[in-house]
Amino acid sequence: MNKLLNKIICGDCIEVLGGIKKPFTDLIFADPPFNIGYKYDKYYDKVKSKNYIGWTKEWMSVCKKVLKPTGSFYIAIGDDYAANVKVIADELGLIMRNWIIWHYTFGQQTKRKFARAHTHIFYFVHDKKNFTFNEHTVRVPSDRQLIYNDSRANPAGKMPDDVWGEFSRVCGTFKERQEWHPCQMPENLLKRIIAVSSNRGDCVLDPFSGSGTTLAAAKQLGRNYTGVEISKKYVENAKKRLAELKEENRSNLFFCPAELGELRRLAGEMEIPVRKIADDKELLELFTKQFGFRMDNGKNYNAEKVAAVLGELAG
Repeated sequence: MNKLLNKIICGDCIEVLGGIKKPFTDLIFADPPFNIGYKYDKYYDKVKSKNYIGWTKEWMSVCKKVLKPTGSFYIAIGDDYAANVKVIADELGLIMRNWIIWHYTFGQQTKRKFARAHTHIFYFVHDKKNFTFNEHTVRVPSDRQLIYNDSRANPAGKMPDDVWGEFSRVCGTFKERQEWHPCQMPENLLKRIIAVSSNRGDCVLDPFSGSGTTLAAAKQLGRNYTGVEISKKYVENAKKRLAELKEENRSNLFFCPAELGELRRLAGEMEIPVRKIADDKELLELFTKQFGFRMDNGKNYNAEKVAAVLGELAG
């Protein structure tokens, strides 16, 4: 299956993946159209409910077919069809490990009901006992460490809850925004999923690769990727996005690209201003230790060097 690695295939995911005979991917992240009327380049995002549910079962079935027995399968979906996705997954024999709520700022504003500010993310596996879960890559400092200085706190930090509020929606003014695509997930959210549910060298599949965020996150974390996308325009733009990553993939004076990426990711997930982390000695020591746990490479990191990089991030 090497011919599928590090490629974006232009086509319908049901047709493309349906033609593959053997499981080849370790992790799937799917963010399909929600059937709410978004204007995509080559897909009409408003069809009859029964047609949408039937289509959902088709693409979930072909995805399961190409997922390795030890693989994980994440699906992002809106309120209207979340229950249908869960029922279909049960029918396909997928095992649910978490029903995650991604709660974000900059929710869609409404006049006659409460503003919608969340998306559902299902986390399924093939085998309830045999799957990848790198818990050290997603742990964050706990309140016992940050606030209470409690000696009972786990020095490795805590696992994130199943409500994720650290990741804002990608708005039009954000630096990572790809203006040519109407709907884009935040890179750091994808990096959390990829880091915890795959290993370096594994294959990450996105059957609706769109803006290329899943593929960009996978590439930065040392994974192989496969994208499927029905729009030729989106495919070409996503390829350009991935090519531009080569220019960013450079070390600085203290850290290699993988370390720099993890340092930025941890800083983003702590929900504390980067400048405050760099300037507060105790907070910096805690951050540096957590960074070391996440890297899990046996190195002892120097807090002053970490502070220097944080200072650069803070501007």
